[in-house]
Amino acid sequence: MLPPGYMQFLTPEEREASLQAALSAAPDGDIWLFGYGSLMWNPAIRHLGHQVGLVRGWHRQFCLWTPIGRGTPECPGLVLGLESGGSCRGLSFRIGRAEAEEELRLVWRREMLSGAYRPRWVTVETADGPHRALTFVINRDNPRYTGRLPESETVTVLGSAAGHLGSSRDYLLQALQALESFGIEDRRMRRLARLVALIPEA
Repeated sequence: MLPPGYMQFLTPEEREASLQAALSAAPDGDIWLFGYGSLMWNPAIRHLGHQVGLVRGWHRQFCLWTPIGRGTPECPGLVLGLESGGSCRGLSFRIGRAEAEEELRLVWRREMLSGAYRPRWVTVETADGPHRALTFVINRDNPRYTGRLPESETVTVLGSAAGHLGSSRDYLLQALQALESFGIEDRRMRRLARLVALIPEA
């Protein structure tokens, strides 16, 4: 159950300050953005290419309630965040330095509306060597953070919740298909998809 006031929004000024803080910590050269969820199949930004990469110290987890998009206030869905511990393979997108602020501002409008994530610079290991990349980890202080959900509850929500952007089930399947298309193995995501497939679609 989501608490009262769960859907808090950052002001445009707070969002811009967050973006500028992240940019001020950027290394020299082009900017890399690490995606582990919807950014993998729908980056919606201009970029110069991407690489499969590994981030250590964080893992992909369904840990964020969504009362819009993939759910409703009455039946909130779930989307992915990065939780501490383990490791995560995903896609690192290279953005030209000259276009980085403009492109990342679009990403901020999408990912940082409610402050449910925290921008963080991480090291991404790729076949061409490591680089620093910006990503979004879960904000455990946000009211929409689920905490550690039992797998059975995660499966039930993913199999039943839907909103104006589609169902949580489709979000799971799109993420899994994106991972597989880039040769990324995620056994937990595959297991969730198998269990969700046992739930009849509404």
